[in-house]
Amino acid sequence: MQIELALMSEQGGRDYNEDACGHWHSERYLCCVLADGAGGHGGGDIASKLAVSHVLQGYASLPAHHPQALEALLADTNRELLAQRAANPQLRNMHSTVVVLSIDLQERTALWGHCGDSRFYAFRDGVLAQRTRDHSLVQSLIDGGLLDEAGARVHPKRSELYSALGTQGEDLHISVAPQPWPLEGREALMLCTDGLWEWLTDDEIAIALSFAVEPQAWLNDLGQRVRLAATDKPNHDNYTALALWLRDD
Repeated sequence: MQIELALMSEQGGRDYNEDACGHWHSERYLCCVLADGAGGHGGGDIASKLAVSHVLQGYASLPAHHPQALEALLADTNRELLAQRAANPQLRNMHSTVVVLSIDLQERTALWGHCGDSRFYAFRDGVLAQRTRDHSLVQSLIDGGLLDEAGARVHPKRSELYSALGTQGEDLHISVAPQPWPLEGREALMLCTDGLWEWLTDDEIAIALSFAVEPQAWLNDLGQRVRLAATDKPNHDNYTALALWLRDD
């Protein structure tokens, strides 16, 4: 199985980029992680980089390709972020979303987990097959039948999260796929922050995929669509995406 990887991270209309992402691999495993930080005094930038580095270091020491192991890794990352907040009063409000993808290259399976509203998408043969559900107010309204996807994109509290890294105790919600997902070598996978998906429907992301000849072209097209959609929003959010295309050897 061959994997092509591409990355896009843009500042958008903000003064600096609070998104972070990275990846690690061995002969058997690949881990990709993306985070979107927030908090005063530069805390968002620190939180997202801390989340990415802690996940990758933990995964490299013991690949977490099991639902319980991946959930434990994200919970440990949350504890590390809380410890850094406690050690520095200026960072007491920092927090971060996170989304992680693990691939077992030998078993040809994928596993993912997240906290907050950074998302994982999986397309197979160009059709959306998997997508995470946000830990957010508008997602809870959608789940309750009180709001549709179109309404969620313009809701005044669409950025309000009920869980993110930096959350204490029982208020922390981490979602992990219940079991590894078999890969067939015909998938296009993407991790992205809300600065990208809030401007694009799932259908628009799929359409861009259908026109792309390789993963960087896919992300470039999505970035252009975000810039066009956000023309009248000069202060729009940072947007970051990491894409992987899988093909049979």
